[in-house]
Amino acid sequence: MSSVFQEGLLRGRHAFVAGGTSGINLGIARRLSQAGARVSLLGRNPERGQRAVEAVQAAGGEAAFYPADVREYAAVERSLRAAVERFGPLDVLVNGAAGNFPAPLLGMSSNGFRAVVDIDLVGTFNGCRAAFEHLRQPGGVVVNVSAPQAFAPAPFQGHVCAAKAGVDMLTRVLAMEWGGAGVRVNAITPGPIAGTEGMERLAGTPEDAARVARTVPLGRLGTLEDVAEVVLFLCTPAAAYITGAVLVCDGGWSLGGLGSMALGG
Repeated sequence: MSSVFQEGLLRGRHAFVAGGTSGINLGIARRLSQAGARVSLLGRNPERGQRAVEAVQAAGGEAAFYPADVREYAAVERSLRAAVERFGPLDVLVNGAAGNFPAPLLGMSSNGFRAVVDIDLVGTFNGCRAAFEHLRQPGGVVVNVSAPQAFAPAPFQGHVCAAKAGVDMLTRVLAMEWGGAGVRVNAITPGPIAGTEGMERLAGTPEDAARVARTVPLGRLGTLEDVAEVVLFLCTPAAAYITGAVLVCDGGWSLGGLGSMALGG
């Protein structure tokens, strides 16, 4: 996939990607790195984190990994401080850590519901709150990764629906509160994206993937590059007057409602 953006657009910038060790978030990290940014990655699994750093480096970028759980504010705060010491003040924060498992609400424990809300919603708050003092202001950019479940109810996804709806509203409130400091806060809503854990759960066979693709108005699954390009756009001067937006990148999939399909991030 070719990009409309010039090379080196983010040269000299520092991007911190929470949950950036796999799937959509690693795709975002790679794209920001290809645009010239130094990339800090946060995740819980050191082995996966090291592989992610190597993937970014293989694409010609510079990256570092910090092990932390987004549910633990102090750990996120420490990781951000270490990242800033290494790569300098933040220009871009991406909150992409997410949890999901399909279950009816009556078949879900309180702990299970809380775990997803804590990762998706509280984790997003923790990242934003801890990063604000490190963001280069004005010009700082925050991108929160949401999901169609934020506005399209889906059976067996009550926990995700609640958490992502909270992420969308948190995004809008932060845009209002931080606009005066010159920090833009937006969210992106990916749909069915090939090569992600969510798609593997939803459509683990080629036949299932083709079935899902037929429900997308554009007639195909999205790619990691599709999502990463939108995030890159939000980080550029082309989006300088955009804040508080929730941009849907799903090929029109959510227009028909999620129905019985449960999709994780």
